[in-house]
Order: sequence, then structure tokens, then C-alpha cells
Amino acid sequence: MNLIERVQRILLQPKDTWRDIEAEPTDARTLFTRYAMVLAAIPAVCGFIGMSLIGLGGLGITVRVPFVAGLVNMVVSYVMSLAGLFVLGLIIDALAPTFGGQKNPQQAMKVAVYASTAALLGGVFSLLPALAMLGLLAALYSIYLLYTGLPVLMKSAPAKSVAYTVVVIIAALVVGVVIGAVSTLVLPGTGALMGSGAAVSVNTPGGKVSVDTAGLEAAGKRMEEAARKMESAQKSQDPAAIAAATGEAAQAAAGALGAGGGVIAAQSLKAALPDKLGGLPRTGLEVQDGAALGLPTSQASAQYGSDDKQVRLEIVDLGGLGQMAALAMGMAQGEKEDTTSAEKTWQEGGRTLHQRYEKDGSHAEFKTVLKNGLVVSVEADQLAVKDLRGFLSQVDLNALEGLQRKGGKS
Repeated sequence: MNLIERVQRILLQPKDTWRDIEAEPTDARTLFTRYAMVLAAIPAVCGFIGMSLIGLGGLGITVRVPFVAGLVNMVVSYVMSLAGLFVLGLIIDALAPTFGGQKNPQQAMKVAVYASTAALLGGVFSLLPALAMLGLLAALYSIYLLYTGLPVLMKSAPAKSVAYTVVVIIAALVVGVVIGAVSTLVLPGTGALMGSGAAVSVNTPGGKVSVDTAGLEAAGKRMEEAARKMESAQKSQDPAAIAAATGEAAQAAAGALGAGGGVIAAQSLKAALPDKLGGLPRTGLEVQDGAALGLPTSQASAQYGSDDKQVRLEIVDLGGLGQMAALAMGMAQGEKEDTTSAEKTWQEGGRTLHQRYEKDGSHAEFKTVLKNGLVVSVEADQLAVKDLRGFLSQVDLNALEGLQRKGGKS
């Protein structure tokens, strides 16, 4: 199955394509590793670029989601969208007999994944927050794809297709609300994307940015196993078993790009924070290890300053999914400047760098995503961005790249 060709056909020739899909011996693992896990990255990555790198502007003011919070939101939204597709497939299967159809978990998962194609591709509008609402139009087309796919794959009665579609949509909205609520609990309070095989790569103006996807097959197997457990739990009507199997599916999705590989201990990150930065003494310290829904994180930050200067240095590890940060920033490489501020994203020595500053000198920030996915950032008021880069040179970035993750590799 060629991913790009399948996307084109399901969007342009849905009725014919559903008949082809019905006959394909595709299992859940292949559906997720070769299709859903690639497309689901589009809204997650584009949303991060739009809200944390580009921002929403108006009347001379630009609002951005804080960088680290944006990264975590990207990871969580990616994982939860995959979990949502997974649960949607179970719902489609469970409802089939009610509308004259036949239960078939494999076909139901096909409907859930392929019908979501338009909605996932619509995530590209998130690159420009002002256009994000256009993604809703794409989602509406996914409803049509669902309507045309249900009678073909689930053998539902044609006269009941509208009712079947409506009930599935309502169920999907409920799932979305639950996932949104779970996502808010997970998010910490903190200051050409196509391919298969060993890696997903994007060619950017500064070179190729790759995300290692060696764990996709293993993640797919875990999700397939979770599917069997959820089906068994659903038959038994055991809420505890259903919740446990759903959590297992979310953790398997989290492992799709290496999140299951663990993180570098926060104490190791703390050791990289110098006692002084640019001659400024360290005045505060914060260290945190955390994990939720299989999404491990660790961070260490320090405040440096005197009466007239305040600098914040932060090191964050999102595990293997830190590579998604490099991918997102790689896609956003370039320069932007207006009368009040300037920013630039580029690659240098295998690392992705980002700087932004106000031209009146009121604020500046400098960030780098290291080769192993660690994010190191420094920001300050009343200092030039070149000074911040000088501060960052006092941190042993090579040593940070050499740190080993617990339960995984650096």
C-alpha cells in the first residue's frame, strides 16, 4: 500500500477505494504503523509550529504557547489522537449489529483510520493559527468518508447508514471530550511528511530532518494486543478492564516514536546547570521527574541574576519523542522579522537552533534541540540574544548528548 496514493484515492474516489480496502488483508498493526502514525503527526507538528513558533497575532501583539508547553502538548495530542482512532474503531465494531451490520474488528479499524484521513490532513491549517478553523471543513469531509465506508466494510443496511454515521459521530465526540480532559491532566505546568521503513524524513531548507521510527512495528503489536484486551473487556462489560486496556493502548501509541525508551534522570540534567552563568550567580533551582500515560519527562531549570539582570536556563527531556521537536523545528526553518521583533530557526552541527528577540532589548530567548532530543533553552530580559548564546556555550552540550536514558538509549 502506497501511502500517498491511498490518501489521494480515499479523498477523490472514496466509494471505489472503500471496495478495494474491504478486500485488503490489513491488520491493525499495519494500519497504524504505515498510515495513522504518519498522518497523525501532521496536526500535532503543525499545531506546535503554529502556536509556539509562529503564534497568533493581531494589533501588533503576538501570542505564543510557551515552547516547552507546546512540545509537551504536541506529544500528548499525537498520542491521544492515535488512542482516539483506536477507540473509535472499537465503537464502530460494537455498533454494527444495531444497524444491520456485521461485527468485524479488522474492518472497523479500517473505517476509523481511513475515514479520518481528511481530518488529519486538515491539521496542516494549524501552521497558521488564524486559518486553523479551516481544519473543521476537512473534518466535515471525514464525516462523508465515514458515511460511505460503513455500509461497505461493516455491511450495515443502506437505509440505516445515516443513523449509523450519526451515532458514531456522537460517540466520537464523547471520546474527544474524554481525551481532551485526560490531556489537560497530562500537560504539565511549565515555564512532505510521508514515508516508511527505518525513518520518516523531511527535506528542509537547512537539510534533512529525520525521526527514527524503528519502534513503530513494536508499538503496533502492542496496540494490536491492547485491541484484543479491549474487545474482551467490552464483552465482559467490566469498566475497570476497559479502562486498563485503553490506558495500555495509549501507552503503546506513546511508544510509537520512542517514548517508551525512558528519559534522562532529572538529577543528571541538574548536574549540567552551572553555578554561575555569565558571571551571574544562581538564585533559584527547580528539578522535576514526571510521567503520565506513558509519556515520560524530566527537566531541570535554574534562575541566575543580579539587581538589573535575570536569566533563566532550562533543560528538558521528552524521551525519544524529543525527535519530534527536531522535526517540527526543522519544518519551520527560516527567518521572520517585523518592526518590533525578529526570530530565526536553523540547523548547525546536527542541532536545531532557534532565537527570538525584541528589538527594544526588552526580551530575548535562545533554544537548541540536541541530537538526542534534549531541549536546552535560555531566556532573559534586558539582554541581547548574542549574550544568551554566549551563556549557552557555558553548558556542556556534548556531555548532555552523551547522557544515557533510563530504560533506553541516548
